[in-house]
Amino acid sequence: MEIYLETERLVLRRFTADDADLLIELDSDPAVMRYLSGGEATAPEVVRDRHLPYIIAGYEKHPGLGLFAAHERDGGAFVGWFHLRPEPDGPLDEAELGYRLRQASWGKGYATEGSQALLQKGFAELGLCAIWAATMAMNSGSRRVMEKLSMSLTGTLPTPDDMMTVEGAEHGGVRYEITKERWEQR
Repeated sequence: MEIYLETERLVLRRFTADDADLLIELDSDPAVMRYLSGGEATAPEVVRDRHLPYIIAGYEKHPGLGLFAAHERDGGAFVGWFHLRPEPDGPLDEAELGYRLRQASWGKGYATEGSQALLQKGFAELGLCAIWAATMAMNSGSRRVMEKLSMSLTGTLPTPDDMMTVEGAEHGGVRYEITKERWEQR
């Protein structure tokens, strides 16, 4: 296993072709998918044939960035994933921060811990000048994480057409951001 990043309690690594079942299990939990698909599971064939190949191809396209499997350092349990990656047509010195964690991993501070480590890596090692994150306006848990990271609310986002059945879709989304300069000043 090639380690991408370690924190006090987590190990992040690249996904491999053998990891489809981890992603399928994660995306089949209605609570995990609540603000993404209204609780609907991602079809296993979509994970195997589209999502996982896209994730793996991303490592070559944007070295140092991507979507990473997270495991507990003690025991190795799969926690979920974190990502730090540019938008498909966006500037390469800006990246989106995101995460999706198993329900069993909620409330343990993993989202904040893994995200803090990615911010540090992005600004100190990867030369990023800004990192942003987005979530549904009603997703108070993710919003709290973004605020703990010293990210600032920079605007609202319309709900994408494919997310109109998600709880709170009428409230849209929110975008948070932090610059390298602000990260260094905190």
